[in-house]
This record gives sequence, structure tokens and C-alpha cells, in this order.
Amino acid sequence: MQHLINDINFLDGPSTDEVKVLPESETGKHRKLYIESYGCQMNFSDSEIVASILQGEGFDTTTDVNQADVVLLNTCSIREKAEQTVRNRLTQINAIKTKKPGLLVGVLGCMAERLKTNLLEEEKIVDLVAGPDAYRDLPKLISRVDEGERAVNTFLSREETYADINPVRLNSNGVTAFISIMRGCDNMCSFCVVPFTRGRERSRDPESIVNEARSLFENGYREVTLLGQNVDSYKWSVEENNKALLERKGISHVVNFAQLLERVAQVHPDLRVRFSTSHPKDITDEVLCTMARHENICKYIHLPVQSGNSRILELMNRGYTREWYLEKINRIREILGTDCGLSSDMITGFCSETESEHEDTLSLMDEVVFDFSYMFYYSERPGTLAARKLADDVPLEIKKRRLNEIIARQNNHSLIRNRQEVGKTHLVLIEGPSKRSADYLQGRNPANKVVVFPKENFNKGQYVQVQVYDCTAATLFGRVVT
Repeated sequence: MQHLINDINFLDGPSTDEVKVLPESETGKHRKLYIESYGCQMNFSDSEIVASILQGEGFDTTTDVNQADVVLLNTCSIREKAEQTVRNRLTQINAIKTKKPGLLVGVLGCMAERLKTNLLEEEKIVDLVAGPDAYRDLPKLISRVDEGERAVNTFLSREETYADINPVRLNSNGVTAFISIMRGCDNMCSFCVVPFTRGRERSRDPESIVNEARSLFENGYREVTLLGQNVDSYKWSVEENNKALLERKGISHVVNFAQLLERVAQVHPDLRVRFSTSHPKDITDEVLCTMARHENICKYIHLPVQSGNSRILELMNRGYTREWYLEKINRIREILGTDCGLSSDMITGFCSETESEHEDTLSLMDEVVFDFSYMFYYSERPGTLAARKLADDVPLEIKKRRLNEIIARQNNHSLIRNRQEVGKTHLVLIEGPSKRSADYLQGRNPANKVVVFPKENFNKGQYVQVQVYDCTAATLFGRVVT
């Protein structure tokens, strides 16, 4: 379990600094595709859609960039360092291209949407640029590059959800999978570039989501994570989304997130269901009560607070106050219990943040005691409301010092929360071998905590009861009990 990630955010939710590469496939097709994905879980999910589209157009995949005919980087724009990481990688790939002139290099995702002119025309470091809603157009864009042109499509759609695309599962462990339930974001948080790079919110047909979950379960998967920039604002109506479905059996006129969550949970009691990310102003008692009603909906919520000070929250345009957020935390624990896993995002050093306002974030952390958090110092992004209207006036050395204080506080809280699990028995879904030893397996409990235990005769995809005997701030250690 990663606690401290300072490079790439999840668009108001969990992220990873891991780079994922498309798995190898060999069917004798004439061109090789290589994809690297950066940033958020939504990007990894999108790469699975891209792989499916291009495999249907004559591409095999390769894990070796040197063997590729087409290289695509699916990018993140949430922080300046994230973009710089991609630029450095493009420099490396273009060095390969000098030795292989026919190599086609493309940039996908949020960075493509934000920097299309720079990448194609000014810097000329890519051949192709495609935004998050343009992936169906990739075969045509590649054909244009083959004909000697540079190709771009960064049109943001009000309808595209890729609901009919069967994703190619990237580097899958065969146990857990993502299901994208919506795209875009209507929240205009002043620090966030997402509404400008991913467009307006639109929700996917619930029937297609349930069918995808059912198919995954039938193919051996035992956990799905429902993905969206703000899953709690999921709302699908037949009137708005598809009038032809009005008469279809089982589809009500409006399906909200709580109803969708219940439908997915009902696919099978052995299919675990998670979701990410929730916005504090939108998560409802109906969602919490649905979670409480179904044992297979994991009792874990990622609820980004961003700051513990109400003035800063107002500048961030978050739509809630410190007091409101703490009341929501209390409501979660009333309905789901104190064992419910809670994680958060925090940004320190936002525009005009004072020392006492920073202390408010630390005191909120003390009051909640999150299981883990994703923590960053503020990085101004061009085009955002904050960049246009607010001064980025907190010195970098102060931002870094405040971030280190938040990290230290969270490390302490993570250890406190994990120590509370020692002696308890947890239902763990085995995801595979431990990263440190093939003699051990690892999985997660419902609260999203990593549990490591001796392998014995157990296999991935099994549920086991594990009694915890020790922990660190990041990991629980236990033994299987019967």
C-alpha cells in the first residue's frame, strides 16, 4: 500500500506513480503497439480501452518499446512534475526513433488535451495527439500519420463513455479490475485542470456496467472498482441518455450511484465492489446505507478533504466547510462503523495559506485519523481558476516543510490505525505473491489495507480469514485461520 505520493494525483482521488505497460500479445498481426500509462486509475482504464480498439484494427502488443511500431503515452496533467516526467520519456523515445524512422509516437490523455499545439507544432516531439474522448478515432489518426501528416483530435464529447468497448485488461492479476462508470467532471475546483482536459460529466448506461461486472466475475475476477472523477454524482436517465431504452425491462427512468452500486453488488455475493472517488459534498446517506446493507461492498471510502481550513476550502471552490466535512466523517462512522477505512487527499501551500491555516489541516487529521492519505504541495496548473485569479504566493521551501509535517502526521496515524487491527481476523481476497517473498501471499481486507501472510497451499482469487499479529504503518501481517 502506498502512502506518500508526491508526484501525480488522482484527479481528486488515489493515484500511483507506477508506470503501467501494455502486456504482450502475439497473434501474427503486422504491427506492434506499446502503451505506457501515467497518473490516475482512470488513465490505466482508458489504456485498456485504447488497447481494445487498436487490437481490433490489426495491432499486437509488446512490452518492449524497441520492438514497437507505434508508441503511445497516456498522460497526466495534474501536476507540473507529472508532465515533466512524460517529456523526459518522450526524449528517450525520440532517441529510439532516430534509429527507427518509421516509429510512430503519440500522446494521449490529459496532457494531450492541454498541450496539443505545443507538442505537435512548436516542439514537434510527437506525431499524434488524441484527447480522452478521441480514442475511437485512433485508427484514422494513425493512418494520417502513415501518410506523412501529423494528426490530432482533442474534441471533448458530451456523450462518449466507451460503454460498448470491452477493455483489454492490462497487466491483470486476474482477480481485480477497474470499471469506468462515468467520464468528465462538473466540479470546478480552482486548483484542478480535469474539467478542462476531460470535459463535462456524463454517466454510462447502468446495464452495460452490470454486464461488464458479471462478465468479469464469470471470467474469474473477484473484485471490481467502479471509477469516476466523482462517482457520487453518477446519474443516468433514459430520457437524457437514450430514449430507446425507455421500455427496456429493469431500467428505471433515473439511476443514481447508490442504485448502481446495489446492482453491481447483486451480481454475486463473492464479487467484491469498491469505488473511487467520492466528493464530500455529494456522498449521500443512501450510498452509505447501501454499503452497510451489502457485505460484499467494501467498507472503505476515499474522501478527499484537500484542506482543514474553511477559508482555503472556499478559495479551492470545494463546496463545503471544515465543520461540514467532519460531520460527514461522523455520519460515515455512524452508519458503517469505526472499522470503515478512510483515506484522503491533502494539498498544502495553496494560495495565501497561512501558518495557522496549515495547522488547521493538521488538527483535522488528528480529529479524523485517516488510515492513509495522498499528500502534495500545491502546484499551479495553467488554465485553472486558481492560476487565473489567485497568486501562488507561498514560497516553495514553506510548501515543502508543511508537506513534510503532514506526511509525518499521516505516518503516525496510519500506524495507530493499523495497530488497532492487531489481534483481529480479516476476510482477505488473495491478489498474488508478496512483493518481498514468493513464500508469502498478499491481499487486501475490506478496508483496503494490505495483508501479508504465509503462502501455504492458498492461491490468488481465494478468500481467506487472516488473523493479524503485527503491522507497520503500511502493512498488516497475519496467519490464515480456519
